[in-house]
Formats: sequence, C-alpha cells, structure tokens
Amino acid sequence: MIYKMGSLQSTKKRKWYNEMERYEEIERSIITKYRKPLWKKFINGVNDYKLISEGDKIAVCISGGKDSMLLAKLMQEVQRHGKMQFELVFLVMDPGYNEINRQTIINNAKLLNIPITIFETKIYDIVAGVEASPCYLCARMRRGYLYKRAQALGCNKIALGHHFDDVIETILLGMLYGGQIQTMMPKLHSTNHPGMQLIRPMYLVKEADIIAWKNHHELQFIQCACRLTENCTLCDNGGGGSKRQEMKVLIKKFRQTNPSIDMNIFRSVHDVNLTTIIGYHDKTMQYNFLDDYDSKGADLC
Repeated sequence: MIYKMGSLQSTKKRKWYNEMERYEEIERSIITKYRKPLWKKFINGVNDYKLISEGDKIAVCISGGKDSMLLAKLMQEVQRHGKMQFELVFLVMDPGYNEINRQTIINNAKLLNIPITIFETKIYDIVAGVEASPCYLCARMRRGYLYKRAQALGCNKIALGHHFDDVIETILLGMLYGGQIQTMMPKLHSTNHPGMQLIRPMYLVKEADIIAWKNHHELQFIQCACRLTENCTLCDNGGGGSKRQEMKVLIKKFRQTNPSIDMNIFRSVHDVNLTTIIGYHDKTMQYNFLDDYDSKGADLC
C-alpha cells in the first residue's frame, strides 16, 4: 500500500511538472535545488554590499551569456519576493552581433520569460580597425552605451553579471600582470554619468554553480559574441589565450590543491593590513611606509 501511494504521488508530481511552463520550472530550481549555491549567495551579496535600495530603477544588462541570463532570473526573483519596491529593465545592447547570436539571445529571453529591450550600436564596426587593445576599447564603449541608454530610460543603476570567479581572477591579474593589489568592486559610482551606479549582484556566486544550473536545464547560451574574434582568442570571456583564461586555469589548479584557496584570495582584499603594506594610493595621494616610519617608531617609545 505504501508503494502504491508513493507511485501515485510521483505520478502527480510528474504531471504537475509537465503542466508547468519551462521557465517556471527553471525559476523554481533557483530557490529549491540551487537555493544554497545560487539564491542564498546572491541574496548575501545584495545585502552585504547594499546593492539594491528602495525606489531603484535598475537596468539588468544582458549580453546573452549564462551569467547575465541567470542574473536576470535572480533579479526577477528578488523583485517578486523581496521586501523593497524597485523597478527592472532588461537591457540588451547589440554592438553588431551576427544574426545567429542575436536570435539566440531573443530565443533564450522568450524561453526564460525575460522581457528584454534591445538597442543597436556600431561598436564592432568602430573597433574593427583598432590594432592596439581592441577588447579594452570595446569594453569601455559598451559600458558607456549601457550607462547612457539606462539613464535615458530613467534608471539609476546598471547591473552586470560578473561573479565570484571574475573577482578573484581580477585580483590575480592585478598582482601577476599589473603589479598591484586591486579587485573588481561590488558597486561603483559612474564618473561620466552623474547619479548612475554599477552593481554586481552575483559577486558571491561561483561560476561552477552557474554552469551546473545551466547544464541541469540543458540551456544553450552564447559564449563569445565577438564578431571580430569568433574563436575568442582575444576576448576575456573564457576563451582562447587571454590572460583571464590563464587565471581560470591557475585557480582551477589552486582548487585542486586546496579548496579554500579561492576564498582566501577573495578575503585578502576584504582584510588588508595597512601596517604591513609598503605603499598604497588613491585618487588624491600616494603613500609610502617610510613617510611616517620614524614618527610611528617614536610613538612606540
């Protein structure tokens, strides 16, 4: 009898899932199956860094990859179930995608029930003739266009899909190739668009968990939409021979050695001991430990 009841419950459950729209099943998994690695980490990031405020109008910027698509779903969930009232716009900037990539974004947005707003730019055409650092120029222009369009729509913030792995990769890139300690900030005030802020709500979400969510639902997102480098050898989106890809490989090795290393890299920029730093700077000053070394020594006597 117990077996029969279990079978009946399973049948009802399967029927219920079949009747659900696919996007509802995907949404539900975020707060059930992936509650701890995705939803909880997302909420912790939003709360810890105070990323969303009452009355915000946020442009969620969608590139078409797994990260920005998940970000859109997470933002929909927190708007639906959160305590604060705020508005969302799902903004897709087309810098000159090929037709397949553009249609893939449209199809995925429809599948996931994300009401996107698309606008066109000619960024790929502009950077096509640039030999030195075309990816840097492209990224700067994309950011500028997103700020401008979001502000025109009445938004005060743009949300990007950078995640935990992007943060620690940036820390290592700064140390190994930039000769400095720096990181990707969870939020920033725009210097060129007064009143606008950039937020990164997936700051604590690990890439492996995003991939697990994507694979579980058999979702297919674009990986690199760069029309100029179709094989991703130059773009920093996980492909080819980019410096960021080098950091991905390095971090993978670290995790195999000790699974705590990635979190220690992350925490290193949250707990900087200035008494053991040779020098640091901000926009107004440059400091060297020798500047007040003798006076500090005298204070200890």
